[in-house]
Amino acid sequence: MSDARDARDPSTAGDDDELLACEECISPAEAFAVVGNETRLRILEALWEVERPVSFSDLRREVGMRDSAQFNYHLSKLTGQFVRKVEDEHGESAGYDFRQAGRAVIRSVLAGTLNQDPRLDPFEVEGECVECDGPLQAEYRDEHLLVRCAECQRPHGAYEFPPGGLEDRTREEILDAFNQRARHLACLSKDGVCPECNGRMVTTVERADGEERMGLDVKVDYECQRCHLHTASSVGLALLDDAEVVSFYRDHGVDLNEVPYWTLEWCVTDRHTTVESEEPWRLRVEVSLDGETLVARLDGDLAVVDTERRAREVEA
Repeated sequence: MSDARDARDPSTAGDDDELLACEECISPAEAFAVVGNETRLRILEALWEVERPVSFSDLRREVGMRDSAQFNYHLSKLTGQFVRKVEDEHGESAGYDFRQAGRAVIRSVLAGTLNQDPRLDPFEVEGECVECDGPLQAEYRDEHLLVRCAECQRPHGAYEFPPGGLEDRTREEILDAFNQRARHLACLSKDGVCPECNGRMVTTVERADGEERMGLDVKVDYECQRCHLHTASSVGLALLDDAEVVSFYRDHGVDLNEVPYWTLEWCVTDRHTTVESEEPWRLRVEVSLDGETLVARLDGDLAVVDTERRAREVEA
């Protein structure tokens, strides 16, 4: 990979790459080989469980290794890329703590993405289908939680949900967690930050057609320029964390953060979305509650350009 060349030899990197230069970087294959050892994984797991920074002897005791030299060998293999030495204010050793890569390994283990593949059969969830008024149901498979109509199968929501999120939770708690995770993923993506690697997410608004429609005429695609994570959503979903929309719901006595997004018609359909122009993209989303409508106008990056409130017109 060209990025690896620049990372290993700072002299080959351009001015824009100076902050990425690294004299002791290792390849991904080498990194996986380091943590592929059972003892080293136990060290990382033990480090996660204790108060950090932790001393060499306390960490060895937590791992349960009697051979100090053998423990030091494995710890030294982790130090630098996955674990770091910490100094106190006097420059003395205060023990060991995680680096980001070490945390990522343990979080992957806890999330269950490395060693679990559970499934949940369809079960009923809150809300009605926006197409046929049929009951909604959720199911879990392939590390995704999907919400769809039990009768017409119209999708109402689908996002990645790591297997660890199912542990020690009732179905209701799983749905609450999924609701928050979906909002987090959508809002991060809309703000240009990849939920997986923190790389740059690019937003593309386009007309939906064929099997990709998901019940939508206009859809939003997000793609990370670093890890190529790809997600898709409706236009309305981008408004879930908008201050004006949140305040609009609060003024009507509703905490929007607690409302399952798949029950919000303006989030899962285009019925309240109007395309005002395509070159450039200008979109309008109308959200109505108790006789009042909030009109939000968005640009092609889904940034809110302006909002206004309107009282619902009463027919004579």
